[in-house]
Amino acid sequence: MLALYRPLVDRVASETIVVAHLGQSLDGCIATANGASHYITGSEDLDHNHRMRALSDVVLVGAGTVRHDDPQLTVRRVAGESPVRVVLDTEHSLAETYAVFQDDGPSTLLICAEDRVAAVRYGKAEVIGVRRCPMAGLDLLQVLDCLANRGLTAVFVEGGGTTVSRFLRAGLLDRLQVTVSPLILGAGRPGISLPEVASPAEGMRPATRVFKLGEDVLFDCLLRDG
Repeated sequence: MLALYRPLVDRVASETIVVAHLGQSLDGCIATANGASHYITGSEDLDHNHRMRALSDVVLVGAGTVRHDDPQLTVRRVAGESPVRVVLDTEHSLAETYAVFQDDGPSTLLICAEDRVAAVRYGKAEVIGVRRCPMAGLDLLQVLDCLANRGLTAVFVEGGGTTVSRFLRAGLLDRLQVTVSPLILGAGRPGISLPEVASPAEGMRPATRVFKLGEDVLFDCLLRDG
């Protein structure tokens, strides 16, 4: 376990580290076509997600994850404190009724395009506006800078596939963790979507460590030195 979590345990607190995680089927789906994803991976991977939350300053998700799952994004399955919750919602389109905006849990930051900020609060969440980016919806580097200015430097990107893919495409992930479950869905929502390459030689082939999580297999991919 220490080998898996050492990058967060041993990190320098002043330096930003961004780790993303996806849980998917053997055929690369993180959810069915209608968005159902509970639960593609097993209980050990759920425990892993909660450990990653507990070791991080921030758990970050996109608007789609909130819309489909209405998650709490708190630490419940393992010991540890819940991190700050961050929701990326470019168009500020989510209803105020979702749990992250209404419960008495940890602080929530709603980050949207600066031209979509109408008020500083949305339910119990604080609203922050950042620049738009044609390729990623929001300027993700500015998002990370805003978090770092608050002392939030360990960022766990928990989903969904679009948000993780945007961080990956922008070159802002230090590590990508993909847990693969022995499950075949046949069709569904893909985990990672990047621009097409002409040959396998042009694809990413990061240094990878492999860990067994019950029946699932976690691939821990190093994307940047450190």
